[in-house]
Amino acid sequence: MANGPLKKRLTKRRLFGLDRSGPPPKRTRKGEPLRPWTIPNAIGYARLALIPVFVLVAFDSRHGQNALAVALFAVIGWSDYLDGFTARLTGQFSRLGALLDPICDRLLVVSGMAVAWYFHLLPHWLLAVAIVREFVVAFLTRYALYRGIDFKINWLGRLAVAPTMGAPFFAMAGDHTLALVMLYVGVSLGVSATVLYLSTGRADLRQLSSST
Repeated sequence: MANGPLKKRLTKRRLFGLDRSGPPPKRTRKGEPLRPWTIPNAIGYARLALIPVFVLVAFDSRHGQNALAVALFAVIGWSDYLDGFTARLTGQFSRLGALLDPICDRLLVVSGMAVAWYFHLLPHWLLAVAIVREFVVAFLTRYALYRGIDFKINWLGRLAVAPTMGAPFFAMAGDHTLALVMLYVGVSLGVSATVLYLSTGRADLRQLSSST
């Protein structure tokens, strides 16, 4: 359970993820123990386990628009919010949770985009940009960890999550127009966020080099 000082700071806005001001919780930072056995991490494990189930169901469908696949995608996507909400409610933050969440999100997005690509639900060139962007961010995250830099999600990256996940969801649900709009918005925000990550990363590397 959360300690006393944490409870005092846990306003409704912070609990529901509307207030993300201030530094990340200490237990999620580099060098902290992984702490794998927490309730939020259990949700993360379930999300990770459901992704291959979604892939199998989606690719086994006739046109990529299977109701069960759509439901699984929605559950995996929305449980990311449940994961964060539970961590803030219980105070069970962990280093593993901070690493696991973006992995689950990235795998879900790439899986959904792959389904949309295979069944020609959205333009291939736009899907390619979205998929490449996900792999670039994964590489940058890995490189930042290797160089001893904590990779922090910027506000553009946070805004990009909903439309990027929403695009394959609505494509599989049969709303092509909304899916296409969300994909354009998600790709625009995602690419902008990546440019900002590169700029911030260069500054962090310069600061790290000057301090050593």
